[in-house]
Amino acid sequence: MPRSAAAVEKFFQLSLLGLVASGFLAVAGSGYLDLATTSLTAAGLLLRAALATGLLRFEISERTVTILTIAYIGFYPLDYQFFSADFLTATVHLVFFLAVIKILTAKTNRDYLYTAVIALLELLAAALLSIQLNFFLFLGSFLLFAIATLTSGEIRRAIEAVDRRAGQIARTPSRRLGPRLAGLTTLVTLGVLALTSGLFFLLPRTANAALRQLASRGYYLPGFSGQVTLGQIGEIKTRSTAVMHVRVYNNSGRLNAKWRGAALSDFDGRKWFNNADPGERLQVGRDGRVILADDTQRRRRGKRVAYRVDLQGIDTAVLFFAGVPEVLNLAATSVVRTQQDNYRVGLGSSDGVRYDVYSFLDEETPPASLDVGAVPPAIRARYLQLPPLDPRIPALAAAMAGGQLSAFDRAKAIEGHLQRDYGYTLELPKTPVPDPLAYFLFSRRKGHCEYFASAMAVMLRSIGIPSRMVTGFQSGTLNPITELYVIRASDAHTWVEAYLPGRGWTTFDPTPADPNASVHSFWASLVMYADAADTFWQEWVVSYDLGRQLALADKMEQSSRKFKIDWFTWNGESASRWQWQARAWMQQHLAKTLLAFALVLGAILLGPRAWRSLRLNQRVRRAKKGRASIADATLLYSRFLELLQARGYSKPPWFTPTEFARSVRNPQIAAISLQFVDAYQELRFGGKAAAAPRLLILLEELKRQG
Repeated sequence: MPRSAAAVEKFFQLSLLGLVASGFLAVAGSGYLDLATTSLTAAGLLLRAALATGLLRFEISERTVTILTIAYIGFYPLDYQFFSADFLTATVHLVFFLAVIKILTAKTNRDYLYTAVIALLELLAAALLSIQLNFFLFLGSFLLFAIATLTSGEIRRAIEAVDRRAGQIARTPSRRLGPRLAGLTTLVTLGVLALTSGLFFLLPRTANAALRQLASRGYYLPGFSGQVTLGQIGEIKTRSTAVMHVRVYNNSGRLNAKWRGAALSDFDGRKWFNNADPGERLQVGRDGRVILADDTQRRRRGKRVAYRVDLQGIDTAVLFFAGVPEVLNLAATSVVRTQQDNYRVGLGSSDGVRYDVYSFLDEETPPASLDVGAVPPAIRARYLQLPPLDPRIPALAAAMAGGQLSAFDRAKAIEGHLQRDYGYTLELPKTPVPDPLAYFLFSRRKGHCEYFASAMAVMLRSIGIPSRMVTGFQSGTLNPITELYVIRASDAHTWVEAYLPGRGWTTFDPTPADPNASVHSFWASLVMYADAADTFWQEWVVSYDLGRQLALADKMEQSSRKFKIDWFTWNGESASRWQWQARAWMQQHLAKTLLAFALVLGAILLGPRAWRSLRLNQRVRRAKKGRASIADATLLYSRFLELLQARGYSKPPWFTPTEFARSVRNPQIAAISLQFVDAYQELRFGGKAAAAPRLLILLEELKRQG
């Protein structure tokens, strides 16, 4: 195979591999692939890259492929029953396994077409699963490799056609073919993106709502929809995916608040849950407002805050609030409030869950030393229920709360003991235990927020204080770039609400601080910039509609109007001053200015000629060393035509090189020309590098001819 054909083949293989890798990374970036599938596919792509670049040389036989395929098909039911425990997940495993096998064994054009179809299907799947900024980046990469694959594929097909006719290709040498094709595909890709960027912002989004019906936009987080098993929140906290962004409107300091999602009332020893509760449906007004608080709550004195919540990374209908929500504004027909004071979106939710809230932030005040009032019987009946407990748990609760007079003081005492006497860790017990709470309190003595909150709620109930466990998120991180609070899955948290006489539901958090909490670093800053870019993507691309289009047009109009006003004002007041400064600067730097102008003009006029001369000298030196290539023959032939033209002989377009050499009237020049044409054809069409030095000698002889 000629070097040019080998270079085209290598470029095609790498482009096709990049196409598949872009589609795979787009799916992996959505977060829907598990670690096993991601690792298997990535290993297959790396192995294919090693084969395409020549680092490894081996071939998988058809027999091996058949055995592996049959073995995995047999493993598929086991995967479905015991490992994945889900039909869709097991099917995804099977599809990606078959895709990796096809990628590693592709040899024919039909195989390559099948591989390209796999890449396209991966990208389409990612379009359904992801609305993050990384999808746009992988889409751009996919477009780049798609153009590279198409262009190199056409060149490859032309080479194969010529080879079938026993011909030869005289084109750019192999070492320059790759960079030129890469540069061409990059320019074409940038051109496509530039041409479509205008339409991207001129046309409102219409496909997002349709695609939303085909696939969920966020992943499911247990605990926010009515049930949580001990250990699940700890698993969530290992993820760093941003699930909520909050913009605070009227708070000058940092908002260090808990984002309450769902309160759970029933406990069976292993999980918290709520029994079926249709709740109360609150109608949303025409302006989107819902009044959530009664007049007594709205007349309370204290700090209030207005904020906007944007839920886009979590698949839940639960609404999260800081403090006590009083007024809610969202695009939905109704909101449901349950007996546990949980709120969720009713029917008619709009594209994305975004809502504005006006909340009361309860300032903690010292309670009365003694309980005032009584607990309603309905509260006691519901929130004092307990499963069979280890007898040591009520005894421990009584010991921790001993000597305290009020319910508040007893609750604070238990909270303080748990914070001081137990440690925080995200590590789960290696093996299931019969009684998780007893194991936490008396054996392991460390855990994460679920165990602390569950232990406190159960101990409060054991001493007669109604309580419930609450799931939500803790604080979040303020991004100084976007001025949004970023709440991630790792901020998932649980705490306790206890019903106290005279105070109602009161928040307690027995979980101690995490000793391994992350600190600010360079990587944390990069994460903030990445989150800011993703926020822009969500705001102006995914959620871009007619309203945002009009807002953008209005901002552009105001900016242009302001620019015109500022321009005329500046022009009227400062023209004479700028003329004087320009004249003074020219007088001071006239010589330097003229020299710089002369250098720039010389570079423009002489630069191309100098560059061409430099390239010619480089190729002449390479030809003298016997390393000439087919493309060098074309360059030397162009130099030959220039020398003849300088002597009055111009080649007509319809003349072949031999006919033109014979048409020269000067016998000496004609003889040299015929010899040069013979050597040129040997190098260009015969690939004989030994003819290059003879071409140089003949050019020197031609120069000496008068």
